[in-house]
Amino acid sequence: MVLLLPGRCAPTLLHASKMHRVLMGARPRLAAAARTISSDVEYRPIRSVLCANRGEIAIRVFRACTELGIRSVAVYSEQDKMHMHRQKADESYLVGKGLPPVQAYLNIPEIMRVARENDVDAVHPGYGFLSERSDFAQACHDAGIRFIGPSPRVVQQMGDKVAARQAAIDAEVPIVPGTPGPVTTSDEAMQFCLKHGLPVIFKAAYGGGGRGMRVVKKMEEVEEMFQRASSEAEAAFGNGAMFIEKFIERPRHIEVQILGDKAGNVVHLYERDCSVQRRHQKVVEIAPAPNLDLKVRNKMTEHAVRLAKSVGYENAGTVEFLVDESGNFYFIEVNARLQVEHTVTEEITGIDLVQSQIRIAEGMTLPELGMKQETIKPQGYAIQCRVTTEDPAKNFQPDTGRIEVFRSGEGMGIRLDGASAFAGALISPYYDSLLVKVIAHAGDLQASSAKMNRALREFRVRGVKTNIPFLLNVLENQKFLNGTVDTYFIDEHPQLFQFMPSRNRAQKLLNYLGTVLVNGPSTPLATGLKPAEIKPHVPEVPMGARTMVSSESDDDGEGGIDPPKGFRDVLLNDGPEGFARAIRAHKGLLLTDTTLRDAHQSLLATRVRTHDLLKISPFVAYSSLGPALLSVENWGGATFDVALRFLHECPWERLEDMRKLLPNVPFQMLLRGANAVGYTNYPDNVVYKFCELSVKSGMDIFRVFDSLNYLPNLILGMDAVGKAGGVVEAAISYTGDVSDPTRTKYDLNYYLKLSDELVKAGTHILCIKDMAGLLKPRAAKMLVSALRDRHPDIPLHIHTHDTSGAGVASLLACANAGADVVDVAVDSMSGMTSQPSMGALVASLQGSELDTGLDLKHVSEYSAYWEQTRTLYAPFECATTMKSGNADVYINEIPGGQYTNLQFQAYSLGLGDFFEDVKHAYREANLLLGDIIKVTPSSKVVGDLAQFMVQNKLTAKEVEEKAEELSFPKSVVEFLQGYIGTPYGGFPEPFRSKVLKALPRVEGRPGASLPMLDLGKLKEELTEKFGRVSDKDVMSAALYPEVCDEYFDFRHKFGPVDKLDTRIFLTGPKVGEEFEVTIEKGKTLGVKTLAMAEDLTPNGEREVFFELNGQLRSVFIKDKEAVKELHIHPKAVKSIKGQVGAPMPGSVIDIRVEVGDRVEKGAALVVLSAMKMEMVVQSPVAGVVKSLDITKGMKLEGEDLLMTIE
Repeated sequence: MVLLLPGRCAPTLLHASKMHRVLMGARPRLAAAARTISSDVEYRPIRSVLCANRGEIAIRVFRACTELGIRSVAVYSEQDKMHMHRQKADESYLVGKGLPPVQAYLNIPEIMRVARENDVDAVHPGYGFLSERSDFAQACHDAGIRFIGPSPRVVQQMGDKVAARQAAIDAEVPIVPGTPGPVTTSDEAMQFCLKHGLPVIFKAAYGGGGRGMRVVKKMEEVEEMFQRASSEAEAAFGNGAMFIEKFIERPRHIEVQILGDKAGNVVHLYERDCSVQRRHQKVVEIAPAPNLDLKVRNKMTEHAVRLAKSVGYENAGTVEFLVDESGNFYFIEVNARLQVEHTVTEEITGIDLVQSQIRIAEGMTLPELGMKQETIKPQGYAIQCRVTTEDPAKNFQPDTGRIEVFRSGEGMGIRLDGASAFAGALISPYYDSLLVKVIAHAGDLQASSAKMNRALREFRVRGVKTNIPFLLNVLENQKFLNGTVDTYFIDEHPQLFQFMPSRNRAQKLLNYLGTVLVNGPSTPLATGLKPAEIKPHVPEVPMGARTMVSSESDDDGEGGIDPPKGFRDVLLNDGPEGFARAIRAHKGLLLTDTTLRDAHQSLLATRVRTHDLLKISPFVAYSSLGPALLSVENWGGATFDVALRFLHECPWERLEDMRKLLPNVPFQMLLRGANAVGYTNYPDNVVYKFCELSVKSGMDIFRVFDSLNYLPNLILGMDAVGKAGGVVEAAISYTGDVSDPTRTKYDLNYYLKLSDELVKAGTHILCIKDMAGLLKPRAAKMLVSALRDRHPDIPLHIHTHDTSGAGVASLLACANAGADVVDVAVDSMSGMTSQPSMGALVASLQGSELDTGLDLKHVSEYSAYWEQTRTLYAPFECATTMKSGNADVYINEIPGGQYTNLQFQAYSLGLGDFFEDVKHAYREANLLLGDIIKVTPSSKVVGDLAQFMVQNKLTAKEVEEKAEELSFPKSVVEFLQGYIGTPYGGFPEPFRSKVLKALPRVEGRPGASLPMLDLGKLKEELTEKFGRVSDKDVMSAALYPEVCDEYFDFRHKFGPVDKLDTRIFLTGPKVGEEFEVTIEKGKTLGVKTLAMAEDLTPNGEREVFFELNGQLRSVFIKDKEAVKELHIHPKAVKSIKGQVGAPMPGSVIDIRVEVGDRVEKGAALVVLSAMKMEMVVQSPVAGVVKSLDITKGMKLEGEDLLMTIE
């Protein structure tokens, strides 16, 4: 079949199968051709195109080919054998076997061999790699294969910065002062800089795209910058020669898109603004350039066309200019190829540039393609964002790895050009970090920005970092939206780097679940018992009650019906003093519920999680418990430490979330005086700040105590609470027996005198804290009656433990003697080392003057929930070792909260069969230490000494005799030094002197001599290590520095594990199990565990498979046991200051130091290369290089240990 095109000198032969495509494609250009004179350019149709490139540009070319009915051919390196571009082509062939990744795509002979062997008509070079190599264009020409681009002569002329510059001069296009030719040595660079002054810019003489480009503003940087730029250019383009130009300050980077044909016609397709750049690489491009003066535009496009015509330019190209603030513009270079950002030009002009390139290479002229300058008009504005696998929080370091999740943003006005953007894709360190180009098109710049913003927010990319958070900040910047950016835009707007990092909660949770399945529980289990497979029944609450909040949202708990008013309303309305008066005026006995803290500390090793506390909180608020309870004890004491250390959850979030669901009941916490919620002394400002933050987070009543009843420590804590606006409940820790006249140390007079001091210091409530359950009913009556007579206006609050079984009797005695409030735990969480039973006390007082006002039915429902929930914590169940209460507590005086912990500790030390001996030794240890008050941390001192005695088979007499020879536990030594205060009656002598020998002693209040902690500096250090942290995170770190470091790492790695059901959290799901995780209100994940791979990867990992919301997900988990037999490169530990980690994945190309070298902070240590970018790793500290963990050429992952500096 023959088709004769108008203006052609000879007929063109076509296969019949192609005829319909040509006819369809020829229709518009036939009409255009009829309006022009005849052309002598030969038309030769292209039937097959090889793209000598990879990634998204290769796919872009293949799509154009498919639309034109042209066969597409791909080449790929060994590293790209799984890459998408080879799958999008009709055919694909391996090139560069055995060569480095980049060199494979620079191998001209092999690419030409593939083209010849597979009947390829034309080669499209894409951008980068060989796209601006004239020898490649010439090789195509010599092989009779068309090069889809300019002629070899023009490619060489435009690729040579000197020749291009001369061409611009000849065409009377304004230029920037620069070197007359390529520069190859740093000496030549220095000479130019000395002659022309700074700043200057180094640019690769034989390539572009920002590779091998550096701006130099200091003479001392010239040599280093030149070497880095030259090395980068060598790696990217095969030639390290540089071109040097005077650097124009504050320019806009504007480029003009041109198209030329073989007949000498040239048109421009308007301009693009590429001023939003980072490291001289374009990040966001806009077409047309906003706010560009029409006269400047016309003049610039006219110069671009003139330059193109003067050199005989054909095909697509870009003429780049710098435009200064006065509207003067200067020629930079010609990119003799398609640009990454060609997409925005296509969107505003409606012209397919790639198809146009192919048609021009076939011999079509611009008029035949319907392209006349007067008919090309821009429509609206288009924006392109380059989504890259770079971490903007770490100076855009390239990230590598497996894309675990990929979900894109789409919709009207959005175009995506990508290649490796799919779940399971591997992002290697060998090539450019571009993941996908997102293009938005709308009527104006603001509308286009809004579309782009929306699309980027729809993206979900997990497994590798991306620059999306940074791009969103750019799109929301007012200067960008106004179209007034220049190349300094990113540098001068540091707020662009202030963004909330992606939470990635779902994938992090899968990583946690996989870790538990592969390596076992993350929280050590105390017994062999497993959590029950049960979902506790939550009692019903009224319709419309608030039942859920999310600490990760802005939900403040508003909406729905309010719970009945309770004592917190009294506190908020009348303040702490009015609150105390209301307690004294109340007729019945008031209760504090300890179920939410002390009860589970005593029975379940403090392991109850926020997840289970929040489930029952609405019932407490809306049932009869809410208005009747004086308070719930839900915070402080050991819960703070355990939450961070073992439950991997934030104690502050627990407090805030419970406050949202329990707004009507005052919260109560345990404050260890000057020790806050820690086990040591802290600077005073830490204690004051802790109390301030606690009140702001929802805490109301602070039970302030000291483990030795040491007044200076108590009064400091009371003052801190008072200044924070909290209710001060000063507690006297009870020991001994006031009803036994032979126990004279802690007699009734002792407690009365202490109470006088606390009332004088301004306490709102006075508490007797009987932590061991030693307060017998008769003693209770004596003590409470005496205190009531002594302080008739002060509310009395009694706390005891039911270790002996006499707890309810003691509380009834207290109530009848004049106590206002007593502590109880709900029935199923009461008894033994916990508090006495709530239900028993409520029932005992029903109908009496002391009636509690609680509905026993509601108490029963509350108890049923905890009876079921308790079975989830079977691994920590105290009933494993303790079957009932025991009255021997009156002899050994072990506190309830310590009793079960001491049992578990004894078992872990191999002393499980000797626990009776431990209890006996506890009594002896107490007497050795002077019969002290025993509550955390003093109780730990006694417990440690007791364990020490049993382990070493020592009697009290032997300990006393051998005190100078023995190595005592640290807690014992520090107690005797005075680090937790001075015990009543002083330290035991000569035992103290024998133990301490020459060790220093602390006089007075231990914390008084501590310098203030710089919390601002601590926040800076934490931010540097862990990113964004809150003031509450800082306080946690001030109290527990090492524990918090581990918690922050865990949180970053595994996300909100507190949202998992307790059994799943502790032991992981079963294979095949389906379950849900509500990560915040209105967002629930459906998870199914599918399988775990038996085989290990070379890195010692196992792949664990899940379904998440119906989609297949998998995670790779390092098997801790298996990797012991493999050599795995160590990681740098963030908390160890001298360890230097790789800031990005890559290869070691230079090591600047040796072991033993002294280095200053900021000194160059190592040069890494990844994705054709080089980075100098600088020393974070001054010191001596202790060890090197790398060798030259070694391939590293991010955070791999490079060296250790002491």
